Amino acid sequence: MQFNHQSAVVTGAGVGIGFELCRRLVLDGASVILNDIDPHLAASAAKKINEEAGADRCISIAGDTGEIEIIKSLVGQAVERFGKLDIVIANAGITLFGDFLNYKPEAFYRVLQVNLGGSFFLTQQAAQVMKGQESGGSILLMSSVTGHQAHRNLAAYGMTKAALEMLVKNLVIELSPLRININAVAPGATLKERTIGDEGYEKTWSRITPMGRPATTKDIADAALFLVSNNARHITGQSLVVDGGWTSVSPEPF
Repeated sequence: MQFNHQSAVVTGAGVGIGFELCRRLVLDGASVILNDIDPHLAASAAKKINEEAGADRCISIAGDTGEIEIIKSLVGQAVERFGKLDIVIANAGITLFGDFLNYKPEAFYRVLQVNLGGSFFLTQQAAQVMKGQESGGSILLMSSVTGHQAHRNLAAYGMTKAALEMLVKNLVIELSPLRININAVAPGATLKERTIGDEGYEKTWSRITPMGRPATTKDIADAALFLVSNNARHITGQSLVVDGGWTSVSPEPF
């Protein structure tokens, strides 16, 4: 129960990595605000977690984290319901594929709004709460291997992920005096609901990943939860790649 009596906000958590993060936090004792843009998905996810935990410590709040009012609501509800905010994981993000020469402005700005704006302002709102807490807090941003290596048709997405890692470095200056540590995890190919349904995904990424398989959501959650745990409070400004070695060789998935 390493997160006993702690509270957290996790965005983009109806399925996949976000869901596993919420699930593990609750099972390890935390009270969690689970956010997803889909209200039914968010409610269903929270219900599943509470049933498994045998407790009502997971609360769903739906909304688009590209919108500042939703972000303020998530942070405000955490404080109102739990009395404090110890952990924030900005997991929400969107991937809009498209070749650079024909990429639409509306797609570009939507990716920036959610991936960058959502993470930036969630961090800002959380830090304003955490600075008044004696224990400070821990913040984690979700990057990607596409922020480290070029990936076809993901110029805008990869740009946002690289920017998040620079944000993590930069905020060390402002957040460390407030007893807040901030880091990022950069997942590689990961088996989750969306990719499991993609025929050939697991076979292709098993072939080109040095460790012989893509990640599971548990693999990513293990790394992420370490970075927001008390065991990592002296780690800040870092980006941890979890990709089975793919960025060391970087073959394209063809």
